[in-house]
Amino acid sequence: MSLDGSGLTRKAAGVILAVVVCLVLLLIFLTFQPADNVGRSFPGTAAPAAEQQSNDANVAEPNEQDSGRQAARPTHNHPAFTQRTTERNQMVARQIQERDVSDLDVLRAMRTVPRHAFVMKQDLRRAYRDHPLPIGLGQTISQPYIVAYMTEVLKLGPNSRVLEIGTGSGYQAAVCAEIAGEVFTIEILEKLAESAKKHLAELGYQNVYVKAGDGYFGWSRHGPFDAIIITAAAGMIPPPLIEQLKPGGRMILPLGSPFGAQTLVLVTKDAEGRVQTRRLLAVRFVPMIGKVEEAKGRREK
Repeated sequence: MSLDGSGLTRKAAGVILAVVVCLVLLLIFLTFQPADNVGRSFPGTAAPAAEQQSNDANVAEPNEQDSGRQAARPTHNHPAFTQRTTERNQMVARQIQERDVSDLDVLRAMRTVPRHAFVMKQDLRRAYRDHPLPIGLGQTISQPYIVAYMTEVLKLGPNSRVLEIGTGSGYQAAVCAEIAGEVFTIEILEKLAESAKKHLAELGYQNVYVKAGDGYFGWSRHGPFDAIIITAAAGMIPPPLIEQLKPGGRMILPLGSPFGAQTLVLVTKDAEGRVQTRRLLAVRFVPMIGKVEEAKGRREK
C-alpha cells in the first residue's frame, strides 16, 4: 500500500504524539516513586530537623537491625567544637601529655571534645582547669587528666564497643565515642541521664546510647563489651559487669570506700575467661550507688 505526502505527515505526527505521551507518563511515574535516601543521614552531614528529632528520641538504644553495623561517627557540626580550642590544646599539653598520657587517639579526642559544653553555667570559666567540677545532684565531671588516663588504659579502637557506668554529664562518654565504634552508658540518676542524653544528641554523638538505670547490672542486651569504664567508686567489682566483659577485654574502675582510700584498678579477662586485676593509682571519685551498696553490705557481714 502506498501513501501520499499528506498521509506521511499525519503518520509522523501520530508517532510523535505517541512518543510525547509516553515520555509524560514516564516522568509522572518517576516523580511519584519514593527516593531511596529519604529519612537517611550520611556521616559528616547535618541531618534535617525532623531526623534530628528522631535521632534524639532513639539515642537511648540502637535498633535491633542496626546491631553489628558500623555506627555513625560524631558529626562535629555544633559550634562548641570550634570554640575555646586554644584552651583545649593547652589543657592537653600541660595537664595530660606532661603526665605521660601519649596515646594519639586519646590526645586527639581530648583536644576535640568541648568540655565547656558539659559543665554548669557558673563553671564555664573553669571548664579547662585541672580539677573536677560539680554538675549537680552531688555528682562531678572528672578531672581532664583522669578522663584521659582511664581512656588510654582501655586501649580503644575504632570497632570497640564500650560500656560506661555513671554517665554524669556525658563528657567521658563523648571522649570514648571519638575513638570507639559505640558507647553504651548508664546513669542511675534519671535527671542526669536525660540531661546527658540531650547534650550528647545536640553535639552530634550519634554513636552514644544513654539509659537511666542501675549500672550494677550492666547492659547485657548489647554485650559483651570490649571495654567497660566505671566512673564512680565501688567497694567491689559487680559480677554482672565481669560477665559482660568480652574475653580479651579491659575494665577500669575506682575501688574503695567513698570516704576512704580509692584506687584505680584495671581488670582484664583472658581468652579462657580468667580474670586478673592490677592496681594503678590513687584517686577520689563519688560513690557508686544502687545495688552495689547492698551487695557490698552482704559481703561484709
